[in-house]
Amino acid sequence: MPLQLYEKEKILDACFTVFVKNGYTHTTTAVLAESAGISKALIFHHFKSKKALYLSVLERCFKNMESVVNDENMDGYTDYFEARSKSGYLRIEYLKKHQDVNKIILEAFYNTPDELKEDIQKFRAHMETKRGSIHDKRGMKLKELFDNIPMREGVDRALAYELVEIIMQHFNKKHLSEMVDEDKIMDKEFWQEFKEKKSLFLDMLRFGIEQKKD
Repeated sequence: MPLQLYEKEKILDACFTVFVKNGYTHTTTAVLAESAGISKALIFHHFKSKKALYLSVLERCFKNMESVVNDENMDGYTDYFEARSKSGYLRIEYLKKHQDVNKIILEAFYNTPDELKEDIQKFRAHMETKRGSIHDKRGMKLKELFDNIPMREGVDRALAYELVEIIMQHFNKKHLSEMVDEDKIMDKEFWQEFKEKKSLFLDMLRFGIEQKKD
């Protein structure tokens, strides 16, 4: 690793720890420099400002997390409803193991300092663009699995898929909304209940809710 890149990584490591402990607003460049064991001038040599440094720390957190989350192997599923029921939890498992990462993400996205609000909006858009191709690939695999489902007579496949997607969007939004609660992320019982409820919804869609008359 080139010396300059190595120095930047050491700075990011040290500053990540400080931002997690103190938060963005209560962290000064002097504290960051002291923690990294370098001068403020050297910090500004690598990063233009405290804001740029914080965003670099945040981006590295996401890069490390997404390298794990995006490795979820959708090819391992042969059944659409099983894939929908069991997939999508790697991010939760990652944040359980890396609570400091979770803490800085919660601050950045859900308790955003006023100074960072515009930058965080741009950061969100940037990350969504980067994840787009991965989401598209997963979507194609899910659609392929759905197309293999034998439909009951009279059921429109396109409308059926749209209905399932509406339910999944509901659970995805609920999933994201619960991730703002640091205690819930660590609550195994909560996520087990969440998974079970999601599976029950999918079973109702798969098998119907009205009892057939004899």
